[in-house]
Amino acid sequence: MPIPAPNLNPPFNIIRLSHVEFGVTDLAASRTFYTDILGLQVTDEDDETIYLRAMEERGHHCLVLKKKPEAGIDYLSYKVWSEDELDKAETYFKGIGHATEWVERPYQGRTLRTRDCFGAPMEFYFKMDRLEPIHQKYALYRGVKPLRIDHFNCFAPNVDTAVEFYGKLGFRVTEYTEDEETGALWAAWTHRKGGVHDIAFTNGHGPRLHHTAFWVPTPLNIIDLLDLMSTTGYVGNIERGPGRHGISNAFFLYILDPDGHRIEIYCSDYQTVDPDLEPIKWDLKDPQRQTLWGAPAPRSWFEEGSAFTGVDTRDADLKASPIIAP
Repeated sequence: MPIPAPNLNPPFNIIRLSHVEFGVTDLAASRTFYTDILGLQVTDEDDETIYLRAMEERGHHCLVLKKKPEAGIDYLSYKVWSEDELDKAETYFKGIGHATEWVERPYQGRTLRTRDCFGAPMEFYFKMDRLEPIHQKYALYRGVKPLRIDHFNCFAPNVDTAVEFYGKLGFRVTEYTEDEETGALWAAWTHRKGGVHDIAFTNGHGPRLHHTAFWVPTPLNIIDLLDLMSTTGYVGNIERGPGRHGISNAFFLYILDPDGHRIEIYCSDYQTVDPDLEPIKWDLKDPQRQTLWGAPAPRSWFEEGSAFTGVDTRDADLKASPIIAP
């Protein structure tokens, strides 16, 4: 299926991804991992919930940890351009038959909740409490020194369907992997903010969240994190990398939190602001699309992900697969 033309005048204006809420089973263990190892900053917490932000972020949080009996993903959230865009979003989703509701979220203004084409929960807001800048408070930097949340990647049972749905919301494709035999998409990277992606889709059993990525200043931050994890009891949480992706050109590392939620540490991709930028095509059988250099991805990277709470999943329509390491 051809990549659809970019929708430069979407029904409402999404600026960027904003934050995610993880259900975690051991709040204390998760707090240690995300503060001492990753280096996120706690902005508020109680016995049930922890709010965190990265070092360059002025919004109250980019990650919410919620104590739950089972691990899962409660929602992915996006920031819109203005308060009026929320009403436009409600009208749009109702018009395509998707249920909507207004939900209360601490430290946010009006928040609209709905679901995407596979039933995965999406939330939209305009106003979030602003905090003082901390990017020059270098005494606070620790762990991998994350600057900001960068993107989500989701397993999608049909990537063409995902690209069509999110394309109508104004997400533009930057790179994609196509199965030459069927012409179907195996993966696609889409953005709003002018990077390689705000959300990407990978063919697989879904919908599930494959990973959440945080941007770091340099590859040396990733090396420092590997040294830290390998000497503080987290060597088993290192899943893949370091290496460089062919797609996005980013230097990367994938790690797992105490509940198995996958986190990518990420830097060195490129700018995609121009609205007429043509997407880059990769063949599914080209191993350098996933790893320009470095060890191949393990089987777990292709098969394991975090479920969205209360959302049914199904197998992928496309049965083609890349070469997978043992």
